[in-house]
Amino acid sequence: MKPPGPGRRRGPPVPLRVAAAIAFGTILVSALVAPPAAGQEDRERAGEGEELPALRTTYVTATRSPHTSLETPYSTEAVGAERILCRAFRTMPQALQDLPGVLVQETALGQGSPYIRGFTGLRTTFLIDGIRLNNSVFREGPNQYWNTVDPLSVERLEIVKGPSSVLYGSDSIGGTVNAITRNPDTYGPGFRHGERILYRGATAERSHTGRIEVSTTSGDAFGLLAGGGLRDYGDVRGGPDVRTQPNTGYEEGDADVKVERFLDADTRLVLAYQRVRQNDVPRTHKTIYADPWEGTIAGTDLKRDLDQERDLAYVQLHGRSGGGWFDDYHVSLSWHRQAEEQNRIKGSGSHERQGFDVGTLGAVLQLGSPSPVGLLTWGLDLYHDSVDSFLDGNPIQGPVADDATYDLFGLYLQDEIAATERLTLTLGARLQLAAVDADRVQDPVTGEPISIDEAWGAAVGSARFLYRLHEDVRHLFGGVSQGFRAPNLSDLSRFDSARSNEFEIPAPGLDPERATSWELGIKEERAAVSGQAAVFYTALADQIVKYPTGNTNDEGDFEVTKDNLGDGYVWGIEVGSEWRFATRWSLFGNATYLEGKVDTYPTADPVEEREYIDRLMPPTARLGVRWEEDGVWWEALAAWAGDADRLSPGDEADTERIPPGGTPGYAVFHAHGGWRVNEHVDVRLGLENLTDEDYRIHGSGLNMPGRSVVVGLILTR
Repeated sequence: MKPPGPGRRRGPPVPLRVAAAIAFGTILVSALVAPPAAGQEDRERAGEGEELPALRTTYVTATRSPHTSLETPYSTEAVGAERILCRAFRTMPQALQDLPGVLVQETALGQGSPYIRGFTGLRTTFLIDGIRLNNSVFREGPNQYWNTVDPLSVERLEIVKGPSSVLYGSDSIGGTVNAITRNPDTYGPGFRHGERILYRGATAERSHTGRIEVSTTSGDAFGLLAGGGLRDYGDVRGGPDVRTQPNTGYEEGDADVKVERFLDADTRLVLAYQRVRQNDVPRTHKTIYADPWEGTIAGTDLKRDLDQERDLAYVQLHGRSGGGWFDDYHVSLSWHRQAEEQNRIKGSGSHERQGFDVGTLGAVLQLGSPSPVGLLTWGLDLYHDSVDSFLDGNPIQGPVADDATYDLFGLYLQDEIAATERLTLTLGARLQLAAVDADRVQDPVTGEPISIDEAWGAAVGSARFLYRLHEDVRHLFGGVSQGFRAPNLSDLSRFDSARSNEFEIPAPGLDPERATSWELGIKEERAAVSGQAAVFYTALADQIVKYPTGNTNDEGDFEVTKDNLGDGYVWGIEVGSEWRFATRWSLFGNATYLEGKVDTYPTADPVEEREYIDRLMPPTARLGVRWEEDGVWWEALAAWAGDADRLSPGDEADTERIPPGGTPGYAVFHAHGGWRVNEHVDVRLGLENLTDEDYRIHGSGLNMPGRSVVVGLILTR
């Protein structure tokens, strides 16, 4: 471990840490040992329109069938549209930042990537209405693609932690997030319509965000929701030492439309289209404009901007058969396009343009049927990527292979078995095939064009249980789940800069990587208290990791490639709870501890060592209090993170983002409030980073905003 750099702050004082531990211990004990209360109080609260804790949410993603979180044998979380608006989250990744087990790294203002139980990017899966956002060009480590989903278009996020490859295939190792988008909401007699206008502004970001929505319905048979928005972000102001961080702002435009047609009471046809355009998003830490902090260094580029485009069109049919050999069905056909163009001006003044265009055709069929052996959920999914890639001055390929295709095909079966009155078993299995056909790849040795034509197969399974300690109140859950990830085009053919001071070259001949995770947890859901605690251990086998070749390129960057070198593990403890201790008052919070190591080659020497995983989440805790009455509410939130000083060799080499010795810990405080003026007007006000702390989320390329006033306005009609 390296010693602290000059002037290094070592995080909050011990008394604050002790106070946080006592507070969280109190919440957990009250959640897990207090006697169960009757469910009638919950029903009365729901009838009065009061929002219940997150555990009351009905989930579909975890098992592909509707269950409350209490009845789900996984660690799950939900983030609803109301929470997104109340806490004024700027991006989709930020909407996950308050959850236990999640670290939201931000390479730049427009490039955020959640680490879920230690994994990010191509080892987590993001779904939009059940359709994969992941494609074959997702690169190792954090990337910006989750940030291309407009959080204001989402009704709720469902988060499933841990491997879920049985249901969702390749990449689902750290976790799966499903963004369920908004539906028309003005159904009723005759022709009806409603409008909604949302605005968010933040002083430290110098930002303005607006969205307009129109919902139109005809009776109970037809509905249309159309929305669009603009985002304008200025240069972010940090705390008193960093101040304004130049070259960080960007612009974005979003639009979406969804049409629903109820063919009958049990059959719904959905057509939807989404469009996102982000312009000139700076990758600031790679440029001379980066503001060194706690010993980090600035990059050498004069410019490194990204244009990002995403289009999704789909048609889905959801229904119940009313008998026969299946009871319900879901069919989805989709076309997903993601395009990226990077404009770079090097320190020498030379200009470079590179990028790719990926079109993904997707098809999903899911069937559900009760049977003598339990509730069966089974189906298939198919995704076909077509990839074009370009790089100025390279006629062979761009950042990944040119003229390439990538296919994923899976068959899955899951059975939910009521073994006893209290015990439910959920067993599942998947057969997965993956294939790549890349016509134009640059040979890293000869520089000549080669092709890659490879295929892989895998079988994965899961066995989960749910044991009801107290009916409808307190349940044990857990089991074992396998994860699987086939090598993608980025693994096999990337010819591009990687982390700071690294340049990655193609690595044909890779094998799939696997993970097996064991988990044990407990859930509590009562009128006054709800909570969830879990411990997990994930074993990694054949993980695809980077290692140095010993060479450098013309710009002095270290050359790296990949191989299946990484056996290792990640384990952790997560605790979260909410306690309504008085009629109008609630106390809530969570805490996380993670540990993880993987085999790698930390130097150019052929010596394998077990090192910490990249960007390991430091010990983290959050504690908040909320008051609400008659349309007025406010909440105060404290967020604490310890020093992130358990560094991988890659972290130590990432000198543009991670200070020497690691990222300092921090304690920050936020306050938010709102007033429902009348049925048409909601006003929101946030005071964030009240102490104007200079702090950085571990692995990020810029500091978080300093003291900021965040205003919000919601107009409905």
